Amino acid sequence: MAKEKETDFIINKLLTSANIKCSAEGSNIREIQQALQSASKRGTGKAGFPEFVGQSGDFIIVIEDKASQENQARYVIEDDKSTLLMDTQSVTNYAENGALHYALHIIKNTSFKKVLAFGCSGVEENRITIRPIYVTPNGYQLLPKVKNFESFSENNIARYYREVICGEEPIERVELKTILERAKKLHHDLWAYGQLGDNEKPLVVSAILLALQEEEYNNFSTESLTCDEIYSDGKKIFDALASHMDRVKVQPQVKKDRVLDQFRLIYNRPHLSAYNDQLGKSPLRYFAEYLHSQILTAICNNSPEDVLGRFYGEFIRYSGGDGQTLGVVLTPKHITSLFADLAEIKPSDRVFDPCCGTGGFLIAAMHKMLLAAKEDEKEDIRKHNLHGIELRDDMFSIATTNMILRGDGKSNLICQDFLKKSTDELRLQNFTVGLMNPPYSQGKKKTTAHLTELKFICHLLDSLAIGARCVVIVPQSTMVGKTKEDKLDKQYILSNHTLEGVITLNTDTFYGVGTNPVIAVFTARVPHPVEKLCKFVDFKDDGYDVFPHVGLMPTDRADERRKLLLDCWFQGKSAPNAFIVRSTVEAEDEWLHSFYYFNEEIPSEADFEKAMADYLTFEFNMLTHGRGYLFDSTRKEVING
Repeated sequence: MAKEKETDFIINKLLTSANIKCSAEGSNIREIQQALQSASKRGTGKAGFPEFVGQSGDFIIVIEDKASQENQARYVIEDDKSTLLMDTQSVTNYAENGALHYALHIIKNTSFKKVLAFGCSGVEENRITIRPIYVTPNGYQLLPKVKNFESFSENNIARYYREVICGEEPIERVELKTILERAKKLHHDLWAYGQLGDNEKPLVVSAILLALQEEEYNNFSTESLTCDEIYSDGKKIFDALASHMDRVKVQPQVKKDRVLDQFRLIYNRPHLSAYNDQLGKSPLRYFAEYLHSQILTAICNNSPEDVLGRFYGEFIRYSGGDGQTLGVVLTPKHITSLFADLAEIKPSDRVFDPCCGTGGFLIAAMHKMLLAAKEDEKEDIRKHNLHGIELRDDMFSIATTNMILRGDGKSNLICQDFLKKSTDELRLQNFTVGLMNPPYSQGKKKTTAHLTELKFICHLLDSLAIGARCVVIVPQSTMVGKTKEDKLDKQYILSNHTLEGVITLNTDTFYGVGTNPVIAVFTARVPHPVEKLCKFVDFKDDGYDVFPHVGLMPTDRADERRKLLLDCWFQGKSAPNAFIVRSTVEAEDEWLHSFYYFNEEIPSEADFEKAMADYLTFEFNMLTHGRGYLFDSTRKEVING
C-alpha cells in the first residue's frame, strides 16, 4: 500500500502540472459522489472510489492506479482485438480494468456520458505507464499510452477528442495540405506561363506579394494590370513594390537598392506582361490574382509559420531537386520556434543570424520578442534587435520580403559573406543571441576546408557578446569531429566558449533532404569549465511524423515531447538515460547522446529467462548440426598443424 501511495503522489503531481483539478478518492461533483456510494469493485453494492475523479471540459476524468506495472491491465485477445476482463479479480487488481469499472458505473448512474478513464502504474515518474480509455454508453475505446496529462487539460482536451478519439485530420494539416497543393500548382504555372527558372520563381512571387500590400492604400490593384504596352504590368508591379518598401521604411538605402535589383526581372521579361491567349490576361495578372485569392492571407496571418520559406522549399522539391545542390536546407517552423525557446530570447536581446536564408529564425525570434514586449518596446525591437547576413542575392531578397510581410521592414539584413566579416567588427554590435543553420557539406575538400560547419560555429561564437547564447543546427557528423582540423576546432571551442549541450533530432526533420541533424547550444566567449556537465538528449522521438502529401507534421504527442525536452533542459527534470545524459566532455569525444549513453535499466527476471532460452535454443541448434565442438571447453585451438 505504501508503494501505491508513491504512485498516487506522482499522478497528483502530473495532474497539477497539467492544471487538471481532481478530487482524491471521491468527487466534489455531487451526482458522481452519490453514484460512487454503490460502486464497489467487488460488486457488493457498497461504496467504491477510484484514486482520482475530476472534470476537464465536457469530460469526466477517472483515474485508478497500481504500484506495480505488472498490475497495469488484464486483457483477453481475440482476432487481434484487446478486451479488458471485467471479472472481480481483474477489476480489483488491475489499473485499467478498475478504471473502466468506475467509468461504466458513472455513465450508468449519472447524467455524464463521456468519461476518460486512466489506468496508471509505476513508482518512478519517468517510467510511469498511463493508458487512457474513452468510455461512453455505447462502449469503450483503448487509446495510445501517454506520458502525462497535458493533452487532457481544459485547453487541449477538445483537440485530443477530435484528433485522437475521432480520428479527424488536424486543421493545421488540412490548411498546410491546401497551401502545398496551391504551391505545386503555382510552381507549374510559373514555368508553363512565365518560362521562369527555379531560382526566379520565388522572386516573382515575392515581388507580387509586396505589390499587393499597396492595395490597402489604393496604390495598386490587380485590375490595373491591363497588358498596356507603354506602362507594362511588370512595371506597375515593380513601382508598387518599390512604393511599399518606401512606406515601411526599408533601411538602409543600399539594402533597398539590392533587393530592387533582384526584382527588376519582373519588367525585364516582356512576355510576363504580354497578353496570353490561354489565360485571357497577362501571366503577371494571373499570378497576382492567384496569389491574392489563394495565398496572401495564409502568409500575413501573424503566425510564426515561415510560409514564404515553405513555398521556396516546395519550389525546389517540385523541380526535382533536394535542396542540397542549391546549398539550401530550410529550417522547419517547429525547429525555429524551439531555437527561440532554447536561446531564452527576451525583448531586450539583440539577435543575429549570419546565414539567414529566408529569415525563418529571425521571424521566430521576432514573434517571441513581440509577445513578451511592452507596446512601447516593439518598434525598437523591429528597428534595432534583429540582424541577419545572407550571401545569396536571391535569398537575401526573399528574407527581406518575408520580414516586410511580417510587419518588419526595418530589420538589419545585409547581403555579404559572413566568414569574411571581421569578428572584432561584429562584436561591436553586442549580439546577445546567435542562431544559425549554416551551409552543409561545403568543407569536404582541401580547397574548401575553411567552409566546414565547425568553422561557421567558431566564427559565430567569436562574433557574439560575452555570455551570449548561441544555438545552431548542423549534421551529426559535425559533432563527431572526424578530421584533425575538426578536432582542433572542437578544442578551440572548449578553450574559448562553453558547450551547454547537444540535442539529436528526428531523422525526418529535413524531410526529403537526407540529413540527420542535431541542435548544439553554446555560451559564447566563456571558456568551458572542465567539470561542467553538458546535456546530451535523444530527441528523435519528437512527436512529429511524416504524413502523405504534407511531409513532417506534429502528432498529438508533439507538445508533451517538447515540454519534456524543455523541462529537462532548463528545470533539471529527471528522465531515463535513453532520453538525456549529463556528462563532462573533451574535444576528442563525439558530442552526441549516442556516445555518452549507457543503459541503466536492470534486466528483469523475464529478460534473464528470455536470454537464457535464446542461448539454449542456439546451443541445441548447433549440436543438432554437428557443431557441438563449439561448446567443448576442453578443446584446444591448433594453429598451423
